[in-house]
Amino acid sequence: MTNTVLEIKNLKAEVEGKEILKGINLTVNSGEIHALMGPNGAGKSTLGEVLIGHPNYKITDGKIMINGKDITYAAPEERARAGLFLAFQNPITVSGVKISTFLRMAYNNLYPNEKMPLKEFFNMVKGVMKDVDMDESFISRAINDGFSGGERKRFEVLQMVILKPKIVILDEIDSGLDVDALKLVSAEIKKMYNENVGFLIITHYQRILKDIAPEFVHVLKDGKIVMNGDKTVSDRIEDEGYDWIKE
Repeated sequence: MTNTVLEIKNLKAEVEGKEILKGINLTVNSGEIHALMGPNGAGKSTLGEVLIGHPNYKITDGKIMINGKDITYAAPEERARAGLFLAFQNPITVSGVKISTFLRMAYNNLYPNEKMPLKEFFNMVKGVMKDVDMDESFISRAINDGFSGGERKRFEVLQMVILKPKIVILDEIDSGLDVDALKLVSAEIKKMYNENVGFLIITHYQRILKDIAPEFVHVLKDGKIVMNGDKTVSDRIEDEGYDWIKE
């Protein structure tokens, strides 16, 4: 497997004329775990949604590249084919689209040459559902329709494991999870993590970082990365908050 590199260069983005990202520079390689931390309103979730191509945000400067290929203005499905995946902070309901249909279509779109038999595919899905503590009955339900917050997050992790991306962005995946669910989610992330997959874990608190130790910690304030370090940075944030970090 080849190394995958996500490069974010001087990325600026706005929504409804208001600049949110003010020049982000960040590189994530497969085989690395990065944590992006920051206070509320810093622009953390905006970064995740801009990286995946959310249409509400307008990129005004900079580049997003995967393995040297410019995907700054690529469609979300092109970004997914390039290996990018975002687990949303607030996953939406998609009424009328069954989980089974969605997962099969997404998998075939990403891996058109694999031709996995239907039975084998759904056996794989059911195995992962068991791992993330989702009942098999969910497979025939519409996406997130009537799901609790924790069930929505488990479904995000289910997608991550099934679709096998190269660079995974987790936007506050720990919010809305109880202690047991958080352990399950952390276990799946650790199981998936290897030299072929890179993680960018976006989080406000250190909760998930107790189980998943990042090599790199970046602090975002007011749309800019103002500090880069290692886990000692997140440990200090846990103890003291963000006031000690100056822009």
